[in-house]
Amino acid sequence: MIQRSDQPQFFQEHLIPDGARLAGWAAIVQDFGLQAPVRKPSAVAEGYIKGSQRLEGGWTLFDKRYWPGNSVIEHLVFAFRHESVDLLILKLLFTGISPGKIAGFIRATPKGTVNRRVWFLYELLTGTTLDIEDAPMVTAIDALDPEKYFTGKPVLERRYRVRDNLLGGGEVCPIIRRTDVLEKYLSRDLASEAAAIIGRTSVHLITRAASFLLLADSRASFEIEGERAPRNRLERWGRAVMQAGRNQLSLDELNRLHGILIQDTRFIHPGLRPDGVFLGDRDPEGNPLPEFIGARPENLTALLMGLFAMDRRMAESDLDPVLQATATAFGFIYIHPHQDGNGRLHRCLIHHVLAERGFTPEGLVFPVSSVMLDRIGEYRSTLQGHSRPLLDETADLYRYYDCTEEAEFLYSCVARTIEHDLPQEIDFLRRQDEAERRIGEIVEMPDRQVRDLIMFIRQNGGSIPKRRRENEFASLTDEESGHIEAIYMDVFGDEPW
Repeated sequence: MIQRSDQPQFFQEHLIPDGARLAGWAAIVQDFGLQAPVRKPSAVAEGYIKGSQRLEGGWTLFDKRYWPGNSVIEHLVFAFRHESVDLLILKLLFTGISPGKIAGFIRATPKGTVNRRVWFLYELLTGTTLDIEDAPMVTAIDALDPEKYFTGKPVLERRYRVRDNLLGGGEVCPIIRRTDVLEKYLSRDLASEAAAIIGRTSVHLITRAASFLLLADSRASFEIEGERAPRNRLERWGRAVMQAGRNQLSLDELNRLHGILIQDTRFIHPGLRPDGVFLGDRDPEGNPLPEFIGARPENLTALLMGLFAMDRRMAESDLDPVLQATATAFGFIYIHPHQDGNGRLHRCLIHHVLAERGFTPEGLVFPVSSVMLDRIGEYRSTLQGHSRPLLDETADLYRYYDCTEEAEFLYSCVARTIEHDLPQEIDFLRRQDEAERRIGEIVEMPDRQVRDLIMFIRQNGGSIPKRRRENEFASLTDEESGHIEAIYMDVFGDEPW
């Protein structure tokens, strides 16, 4: 039974509205003591509310007419009808409830839409076959509503008369909900926007821009980890990124990329870590205060194999590449399979999927790490949102995750690189070439020195720094210096370079 007389005042740090009773996922999690977060908990209000439901203080409140009843099955049906699918809660519930209760629910209405979805997901998530005859010949239904979720290629499961259109399988399966933000990004076709920019730019400029963007992404990826890497480590990162998409994602490929990023293994265990990991601080006694907990070492291989299978399934379903990159890369970082280098490999996997799917123009890297560095607070909040102190580090936590918010974040990063970083770098290089040509008409100087001069003028707000003027550029006359500064302002003056 659910909803006992001793109703709680709080649910997962949310104050339950006066006169409201937990419903759906929140009621199930509360009653069974499940270690799973409920993103948008629901409750049924005692009094009448205008419009049958409303949002209030992080809650979705329903009119009392929506009260499902007092049994777990009734709240399960409520969740399927009125809330987003949550595979983690389902798996934990299925593990704790008797198979006979689920079987009885299915037998009661074997043709029911919710019944068949529950049946399909029960056997998929638990690996247990219920003692029930196959569903009667009725119209097949989708496991996930394609109008509410991003889905994979549907495959009919005749036993349930359900089309399996999940993004992954029983081992690892994310959920990505359709939101106005994501629909807007998809409607823009950012890959075509990037291709159009490349198409109207010379190969020479694109090659130079690609080199700069790769370096920017390399530096930012290390700075996100609080490191200022030496040149050789930046080059190794660049080498790993430029190989992205060449080989199918597998455990061997993952270890190969990890070996490129981390070559000195005297203090770091190569390959999958043999111990636990957490990110966070420690109290004065040295006890951990985790903000993020990685998967247990004994679960790493199975989780990664499930992740790779999910990645292939999404590609074969022709899921949008940025959504695939989100599910794969964030799924990887949540598992956190290595002792070190997980963050860099996580961002490398973003490039891997975008390159493999042809979203990124050949030879080019969108510097998403630079955008993440600029928005480091939001990036870290996104990473920490999946694993939190209320959760035990069970394998299911890393198998079933909603990455809708992560997809919105990554898409915003990709959009900025296409709208801002790529065209800005191309524009800068065009201006730089123009400035170099005009400076060359005034004074003969090696190309490298001309570029350095332009950089110094830019850093000094439009004039040659006094120290540089008195040292390496002391041979310039005052008239030449004045002409060069005028050229710079003419070429770059209208932009905040």
